[in-house]
Amino acid sequence: MEKHTLIPTKEEAGVRLDVFLAGRLPGMTRSAAQRLAGDGLVTVGGKAAGKNLRMQEGAPLEVTVPDPVELSAQPQDIPLDIVYEDHDLLVVNKPKGMVVHPAPGNPDGTLVNALLYHCKGELSGINGVLRPGIVHRIDKDTSGLLMVAKNDFAHQALALQIQAHSFVRRYEAVVYGRVKEEEGTVSAPIGRHPVERKRMAVVKGGREAVTHFRVLARYQGFTHLRLQLETGRTHQIRVHMAYLGHPVAGDPVYGPKKVIERLHGQCLHAKVLGFVHPRTGEAMQFESELPAYFTDFLHTLPPL
Repeated sequence: MEKHTLIPTKEEAGVRLDVFLAGRLPGMTRSAAQRLAGDGLVTVGGKAAGKNLRMQEGAPLEVTVPDPVELSAQPQDIPLDIVYEDHDLLVVNKPKGMVVHPAPGNPDGTLVNALLYHCKGELSGINGVLRPGIVHRIDKDTSGLLMVAKNDFAHQALALQIQAHSFVRRYEAVVYGRVKEEEGTVSAPIGRHPVERKRMAVVKGGREAVTHFRVLARYQGFTHLRLQLETGRTHQIRVHMAYLGHPVAGDPVYGPKKVIERLHGQCLHAKVLGFVHPRTGEAMQFESELPAYFTDFLHTLPPL
């Protein structure tokens, strides 16, 4: 267990706690800093600091960083569709139905279990022992491209690109109804649903969330969209589309109660991933073909 005393400078006054800690402690991410604060491991004047605390010049913070927990996710020989791989990172094409990391109810058979086997433990440790290498995630029933970091250097550099909104994440989805506009932007803050805590919602005081969309085709009762994330909040596309009145087809959480069972979850695919390679500086972009479940569903829809 490591203990740190950090004193904000004049230049750091007003900076939010998670940003301050990420800038001061090597290997610390903003999300990890928020978890420390949530667990009461950051104090000011002997009192637990809130996640949204703003720094005051000269007011010392006491930060306790727990020792790493013994790894509980185990390597499993699960086939992976690897689009690209080098010494720093992988781009994986995740199938629909695969969970990204172990969690209650899904202790194994996840992408992380497969990565631990494939990479022989060479994965970044920034996001903890249950999410090694995971820079960003996509939902269990969302298919498509996912970035994985093999070391902390790559992870930090890629995380900074996501924070700067320079990391390209482009999706395709089929949504309910006829989207009237040819293109548009949804800018609406997302946070926990005030009543149903397992759901997200557009809420006052939520985190900034921006999604751009463009119509690719219209069908009777449905619209095929291309969507690009500017931010990356939990369930962002699914929440924003439901907020517009056009939930993603097959979505059992944000869509109609009567779901399209043959889709086995939302019709949403992470199609394009673009970034600057953290070591070489090369601009890279990868594209995944629409999977069969998606194209088969499109073929069943009557055109307008």
